[in-house]
Amino acid sequence: MGTVKALDIISPGPLTTVQDLGRPGYGAYGVPPSGAVDSLSLRMGNLLVGNPENTAGLEITLMGLQVRVLCDILVAVTGGDLQTRLNDRPLAMWTAVRLRTGDVISFNLAKTGCRAYLAVGGGIEVPDVMNSASTNLGSGFGGLDGRALGKGDILSVKDPQSHLAYEGNALDEGMIPSYPNNWCVRVIWGPQDQDFTQEAKDRFLNASFTVTSESDRAGIRLKGPELPAKDGLASSIISEGVIPGAIQVPGSGLPIILLGETVTGGYRKIATVISADIPFLGQMKPGDRVSFEPVELPVAHTLLKKRGAQITDFKNKVVRRIQRC
Repeated sequence: MGTVKALDIISPGPLTTVQDLGRPGYGAYGVPPSGAVDSLSLRMGNLLVGNPENTAGLEITLMGLQVRVLCDILVAVTGGDLQTRLNDRPLAMWTAVRLRTGDVISFNLAKTGCRAYLAVGGGIEVPDVMNSASTNLGSGFGGLDGRALGKGDILSVKDPQSHLAYEGNALDEGMIPSYPNNWCVRVIWGPQDQDFTQEAKDRFLNASFTVTSESDRAGIRLKGPELPAKDGLASSIISEGVIPGAIQVPGSGLPIILLGETVTGGYRKIATVISADIPFLGQMKPGDRVSFEPVELPVAHTLLKKRGAQITDFKNKVVRRIQRC
């Protein structure tokens, strides 16, 4: 069937972009990884519709996306509950659903979480830039012309008919993440935790911070008690490479959790979010409360391996189901 026009953007909402799992490995050139902020949701959505995990889909922030379907396709909506509707009826999440020509799918106000993901059987077809389809808004490349989607945009999908056999796939209820308003995020200390006072470290662990409206795909800005560095230290350090999940503390003393649109930072990092918890950062919305729990590195490794094993197990179940059909 080849590549066909599949989605007509009626309304893009405040921020809808094309994202895959990003373009790691280009930080030395100043290029951030970008990609889905909640990578777990995109990965699971792709598996539900029979795509490779890294296939490009749509990341929808908070609300507002409305799309008309131009041909029969298979989709899965994952991530935050934006009260998705199909032709004015609720659409099941974490399930592979067949849409027909003329259907309209809409994403309303977020009920839980911050971002939903629309995975389409065959994937959103846009040119790769540095081995990724992800949109880099700051630099204006990737995705659809390096920008957020706009009204009237038409998106194409590759060979959607071949994915219709995956209809009915659903994620086991026990694997569906929950997105509370109060988050407890697990962290590893450092790399500059020694530069903070013991009082600051105690505040970091015992306080509850609030996600502010200044948060975006680059980082989550938090409001709460200040975390001062030790006396005599400058407010900044020599800029160095950073990774998603690094929690840097600028001169204001208020922490910022870095996400995937940043590759260098000139502030001290008091702690780093463990890899298993990083996808949940993408579901924190303004007004949510955040607290931190330290864990040791072996625990962080175990949790990440457990997450990988869950994904592999689900992938095998999908393959076995299709083989039986």
